[in-house]
Amino acid sequence: MSESLTARYRIGNFIDTFALGHYARVMDAGNHLTGETVAFKVMRNEHLAPDGRPRWEYRAFGNEAQILQKLAESPQAVDLLDCGFIDSDGDQPHRGEIVAHGLNVEAFVDALEERSHKRWRPWLALRNLPRTRNLLYLMKPNQSGSRRRLPSEEGIALALQFASMLRLAHQQDIVYLDHKLEHVYWDGTRLQVIDFNSSRQLESVIDAPQQIRTDIHNLCVGILYPVFTGLSPRQGSLRPQPGTLNDVEGRYSDIRELDFGVEPTLSPGIRSLLQRGAAHELATVDQFLEAVQEAGAALGRDFPEAYASVASRDARDRLCQGLSELRSGQEQLRAAREHFREAAILEGISEEMELELRRLVKSVSDMLNRRVIP
Repeated sequence: MSESLTARYRIGNFIDTFALGHYARVMDAGNHLTGETVAFKVMRNEHLAPDGRPRWEYRAFGNEAQILQKLAESPQAVDLLDCGFIDSDGDQPHRGEIVAHGLNVEAFVDALEERSHKRWRPWLALRNLPRTRNLLYLMKPNQSGSRRRLPSEEGIALALQFASMLRLAHQQDIVYLDHKLEHVYWDGTRLQVIDFNSSRQLESVIDAPQQIRTDIHNLCVGILYPVFTGLSPRQGSLRPQPGTLNDVEGRYSDIRELDFGVEPTLSPGIRSLLQRGAAHELATVDQFLEAVQEAGAALGRDFPEAYASVASRDARDRLCQGLSELRSGQEQLRAAREHFREAAILEGISEEMELELRRLVKSVSDMLNRRVIP
């Protein structure tokens, strides 16, 4: 049964402008029934077929809902909160009729064919993750010729969490494949991953080993190399990656060797991990984890089969305390800048006061642009 869009959701501004996707547009939205703020992801109008038959972009919404349901126990996979169809023109719908299936993914998938013929577009409501945690957004400096990278400690933590999600996915014959920074959210301690519409549920046992190897290759090349170097694997600045089906399948297929000259301080263990992944030498998540643990042990982490020295463990403890202080300090700088900005737009202040406040805003922004960690 259909209902008014406005009875269920308040649609706000686009939240995907820093990295536009091929399939959909994503908006900030409020769910009137739960009070939650969600990311409302709706298929682009251009992907509606004139003959009413669902294109692969249309079916990708059902695919994503099914995969998210299977990965619901993973804290790294974004939460699916609602799904359905909308009868409304324009990429940013503010009115129209919707059908909402909640978390009944089976009913949503069963209705794809019928709703496509009626020219209703599919949508998903997902956990709304703040842009300020998106790694592409965080790692792109404002100044040309500069770059940012995660500390090795955080990069190892991110790799371990990604491996945890992939282990659950691979156990269910799912490969993520669409590895790029704009899909990765990180706050210093927790990883969350979005956009599973190009992920694949493997049907053939014969293809599974190669697809899993490719999934690990894409992780090492498309996410971990930029995380540890601040550069694209194609030796350029970080930028959004195209997202058609052909782009996903061939994005990193020609990359078998990585250049670490830009980051000579990167530890041998991390270089070996990334290069082995790029060369398709890591066939399973277990092999990937073994290489991550070896690299992590050299940097002070203890694992069941890889131990750090006492001195390295003590040094890591201090390093982690320092990173925590850095992140806290950066948040305080941002808060201070907001106070200066709000004061600068007050009516009735003197010209001298406004100039001083704007000077402080610029100085704090310069400090944040030169920050140590994304």
